[in-house]
Amino acid sequence: MKSKKFKRLLAILFVAFVAAIIINPKAPATKYYDNAPKPLVIAHQGGDGVWPGDTMFAFENAVRIGADVLEMDAHITKDNRIVLMHDEKVNRTTDGVGLIEDLTLDELKQLDAAYNWSIDDGATFPYRGQGIQVPALDELFERFPAMRYVIEIKLTQNPIDQPLCDLIRKHNMQDKVVVASFHDDAMKNFRAVCPEVATSASRGEVTNYVLLGKAFLWGFYLPHFQTIQPPWNPEDSLGIQIMTERFIRESHAKNIRVEPWTVDDPELMKRYIEWGVDGIITDRPDLMIELLNR
Repeated sequence: MKSKKFKRLLAILFVAFVAAIIINPKAPATKYYDNAPKPLVIAHQGGDGVWPGDTMFAFENAVRIGADVLEMDAHITKDNRIVLMHDEKVNRTTDGVGLIEDLTLDELKQLDAAYNWSIDDGATFPYRGQGIQVPALDELFERFPAMRYVIEIKLTQNPIDQPLCDLIRKHNMQDKVVVASFHDDAMKNFRAVCPEVATSASRGEVTNYVLLGKAFLWGFYLPHFQTIQPPWNPEDSLGIQIMTERFIRESHAKNIRVEPWTVDDPELMKRYIEWGVDGIITDRPDLMIELLNR
């Protein structure tokens, strides 16, 4: 009796496996990757390991050295302007205090956006007092209209999804932007108002996708995103090693791009490039560009 049940279970699993291969729904199409180099050098916050992150100074330097994509963090101000800064508060990176949502763009422009940036654990602050300001997203679109962007949105009290979509449409950047977020609700809301813009998997989507893959059931997964940007470090993913050759191969079979973060070690970059990643999010775009001999 037990043998019959076991055989029946095997038969069910086999049928499910075959069905998954046959069904295998693909990621939605996007023009974002048309004519894109591979792998993409994605400058995290413009290269926060080299210059003060999320500043025009960092983005200008990332473009200058040849980065392919500018990655950034978007917040909305009290006067409904979208600005770029990693944290919800200005305290850690600037000489000010307070929530971004409680400040106007003009108030943010008075702050020194490079005040606390240091590469020697606070022994020196090389860009303090250099007039580096908090940038607005539209300033970046106007400065670099031909660049590709990854824009990470946070959960905010004031809705950011519609203003962000309006700004992307106003500057005709629909095919130049990937919107990302750790938050499932933020990602769901953005897709609802701006379906024409490519998106990355949210944290919940990454979790579901990875767990199904561990069970060899990726073929049943219907992705609503065009790229997945997993952490390279298992400590950032509940101890699960996400980045493997199989993960990349199976994702590509579903037309999903793979762009891990935040990879600053050239040896790890080299390994992922050999495995076929589509891009690497890095604080050290200078090292990746040197590795690629571009």
